[in-house]
Amino acid sequence: MQKRKHVEEQRGAGRAQIFELIRKAGSIARIDIAKATLVSPATVTAITSELIDAGLVEEITPDTPRENAKRGRPRVALKVRGDAFYVAGVKVARDTISAMLVDFEGTEIASQETALELSTMTPEALAKSIFGAVSDICSDNHLPLENLSAVGVGLAGLVDAARNFVHWSPSLDRRNVDIGAALSLHLDCPVMVENDANLVAKAEQLFGLGRTISDFVVVTIEHGVGMGIVIDGQLYRGARGCGAEFGHTKVQLEGALCQCGQRGCLEAYIGDYALLREANSVLPGAAVSTLAELWELAQSGNDQARTVFERAGKIFAMGLANVVNIFDPEMIILAGHRADFDHLNLDGVIEELANHVVEVDAPMTKIQAHQWGDRMWAKGAAAYALDGFSALKIREVSATTG
Repeated sequence: MQKRKHVEEQRGAGRAQIFELIRKAGSIARIDIAKATLVSPATVTAITSELIDAGLVEEITPDTPRENAKRGRPRVALKVRGDAFYVAGVKVARDTISAMLVDFEGTEIASQETALELSTMTPEALAKSIFGAVSDICSDNHLPLENLSAVGVGLAGLVDAARNFVHWSPSLDRRNVDIGAALSLHLDCPVMVENDANLVAKAEQLFGLGRTISDFVVVTIEHGVGMGIVIDGQLYRGARGCGAEFGHTKVQLEGALCQCGQRGCLEAYIGDYALLREANSVLPGAAVSTLAELWELAQSGNDQARTVFERAGKIFAMGLANVVNIFDPEMIILAGHRADFDHLNLDGVIEELANHVVEVDAPMTKIQAHQWGDRMWAKGAAAYALDGFSALKIREVSATTG
C-alpha cells in the first residue's frame, strides 16, 4: 500500500513537471521532454496522453520543418491548450483596481483599470469591488463569468497565501480577515490571494528580468514598500506566509510612524505618504499634495524639497545594502511607479549602497529598474492564478488516472 502511494506521488510529480516544461517551452516534442526531464519516452508518452485527454495540452505540427529532417511525417510538438480555460488577475492599489484576463497559455486577452472610491474598505466592500472588476472585464470581452476558471488577487500587506487570509492590509479597515471567504460569496471559481510584491516577483520570473535568474529580489515602491524574494527559482514566503516585508524592517528606534502602526519602519521614510508628510512639515506655504509636485519643487531648486529626497535616497540605499548583505542576490529589481524618480536609482544611491555592503572581491549585485506600469501587477496575479489552477487540474488528472 505504501509502495503504491509512493508510485502515485511520483507519477503526480512527473505530470506536474512535464506540464510546466511544456508551458515554459511554448511548444516542445515528446522526445525533447524526455531528454529534459530524464523520464523514459514511454512514460512521457503515457503522461502527455493523459494531459491531452484532460484537455490541458494539444498536439501541433511546427510550421517550420527541422533542419536536415528526413522525409516522412514531421515531428509533432505539444503545447498548452490556450482556449481550455481562462483566468483573471486583479491588483488592488490605493486608488484603483487593475484587472487582466488571460487564457490558459498566459496570453493576455484584455486589461483595464477601475477607480476606487475609498482606499480603505470593509472586507465585504473590498470583495464587491474585486467582483465588480472581474465581472466587468469578463462582460466587456464576451466571456460568461461562469466560464472563468480562477482569479488571482494581489493585496498590499501581510498575506497568508495558503489560507487566503490577510493579517493586515492598508486596503482593509480591520486586521485578520478571511478574505477568501468574503470573495467566495461572489465568485464561484477558485480565488487565490497573495501579497502584491510576491506577484510582481512571479511576473518578473515568468515574463520579465528574472526569467534566466534563479536568485533575485524585487522591491516595489509605491504608496508603500514591498519585496518579493526568489531563491533557487522558488518564491520565498516565510513560515507564516508573511516574510519579505522589506518596508517594515526597522531603520530608526522609536522613529517615524508607519501606516502599519509601528514606528521606525523603512516605509515610514521612503513611501509616498512618508515623503509628503515630511515635506509638509518642513516646507513653508502651500501644502504639497503629490509626489510629482514635490519632485518639481526639488528640481526647481527648493532646498527643503531636495533634502527630503536626499534623505529618502540614503535610507533606501541603506535598506538595499541590508538586502544584499543578507541574501546576496544576483539582481535586485526595482518596480513600481516610484522607481521613475531619480533619487531611488541615481548613481549616488548605488554608491551609497556600496558603502554599506560587505566588501568582497566579486561583482556587486546588479540593481535594475523595470517599469511595466499597473499591468505588471495584474499580470503577476494572473500568473499566480494560472499556477494554482494548473496544479488543481493536474491533481484532478492524477486522481482520475491513478
